[in-house]
Amino acid sequence: MSAQDDQDRAVAALRRIAFLLEREQAGRYRSEAYRAAARTVERQDPARLAALAAAGSLTDLPAVGSSTAGVVSRAMAGRAVPALDELEARAAEQDAGLSPEGAALHAALRGDLHTHTDASDGSAPLQEMVLAAVGLGRDYLAVTDHSPRLTVAHGLSAARLRAQLDQIAALRPAVAPFEVLSGIEVDVLEDGTLDQDPDLLDELDVVVASVHSKLRMDRAAMTRRMITAVRDPRTDVLGHCTGRQVGAKHRPPSDFDARAVFDACAEHGVAVEINCRPDRLDPPHELLQVAVDAGCDVTIDSDAHAPGQLDWLRVGCERAAAHGIGPERVVTTRPAHEVRQRARR
Repeated sequence: MSAQDDQDRAVAALRRIAFLLEREQAGRYRSEAYRAAARTVERQDPARLAALAAAGSLTDLPAVGSSTAGVVSRAMAGRAVPALDELEARAAEQDAGLSPEGAALHAALRGDLHTHTDASDGSAPLQEMVLAAVGLGRDYLAVTDHSPRLTVAHGLSAARLRAQLDQIAALRPAVAPFEVLSGIEVDVLEDGTLDQDPDLLDELDVVVASVHSKLRMDRAAMTRRMITAVRDPRTDVLGHCTGRQVGAKHRPPSDFDARAVFDACAEHGVAVEINCRPDRLDPPHELLQVAVDAGCDVTIDSDAHAPGQLDWLRVGCERAAAHGIGPERVVTTRPAHEVRQRARR
């Protein structure tokens, strides 16, 4: 093995640890420490890196601490990396619990229509998110950063979104045949209108419309708000429909007439998102059944804010399978060109 091979193993181990930490929703500082170390190690001359490892001086490198140095030295020597092995074992244990129906649905998925980059409130640049999706065997990824009203998430103005579209256009040839879809998670304003220039929305491949504010509106007003957004011909997906959060950051679901909203989704060809974030799992099972009964198509989306979170789709597949949802009703089992055509309905 060459010094370059040793370096490549070390970079791969660091990135894999970061990926698995993100998948576990560990503290952001931990995964970012491993990603920063990976970037530093990747930039080194292989011979210099080997010399530093031999001298026990890897911590002389910027962004390489004692933990990441241990990973690098073990990986370069071809030895087991306990931190990585433990994370891999936990991930395998989680994946083993998938039912045959959920596993079949997961195998049929081709893409993900709800993801974020560091352009808004994600932690990774566009290229890292795309490469992670490629590594997971996906065919496409929609980049759906937030819209301007959501200032807490550094939402994109029209000018910043246009700049991102230029980035996407430049990246596409490098990753083909993988497809990078342009998109947005557009905020649904209080009157149901969408928080972005309508002409700009018309240029996108995917528009996910989500409610992020005034989540405690009264039932009638929230129902009107959501139906107005669903009726907008630019809306393709209704994102995390109840806005709930589960777990430590508990937030109750919004109150609305689910059957009326989902009937509107079915009528206007808007897919209902099954959001796979462990702290959302939206919609709840009782509302997901209402969407099924209304005849809605669904998307199974990660709502990923980091590369490892792209691997959350299994939980959404299990939730869909529990309601008898087959691949034919899941938009993200379809190829990218069909997703684009559907958005141009």
